[in-house]
Amino acid sequence: MQKTDAYRIVLKPVLTEKASWEQENRNLYRFEVAQGTNKIEIARAIETLFDVKVNQVRTQNRIGKIRRKGAMFARTPVRKFALVTLSEGKIDLL
Repeated sequence: MQKTDAYRIVLKPVLTEKASWEQENRNLYRFEVAQGTNKIEIARAIETLFDVKVNQVRTQNRIGKIRRKGAMFARTPVRKFALVTLSEGKIDLL
């Protein structure tokens, strides 16, 4: 897999307090990924981008919430997250 394809799959890392704790204690990293990707594509993209060995990939689809602005209703976008557990190596996200 080329890096340009990997950048289309892995959109951005999730940097929250919980994600930081998981990185330190569980060697688990969270990424926002493209909507139509599967676990195998995500694992290959992470291995290509960061030169690490991926052990497990879990995914979450988060449905957008309904928001109101005046009389109008809108839905926030649907997002897909990947929880990647590494067997070897670490990723420096900052």
